[in-house]
Amino acid sequence: MSAEDKISHRIDQLAGKGKELTGRATDNPDLEAEGKGEQAASKLKQAGEKVKDAFK
Repeated sequence: MSAEDKISHRIDQLAGKGKELTGRATDNPDLEAEGKGEQAASKLKQAGEKVKDAFK
């Protein structure tokens, strides 16, 4: 996994965490769920990149 990909996925994960916390603070379940979804997607991307790296 390239450094750019790692940074990009980490930024996506942090943005999702920010949305989750904002949704929780403002009592907005839709925003909180969106943030959790973005975090999950980012973690999946990271896992996929690790698998690719393992087969290089």
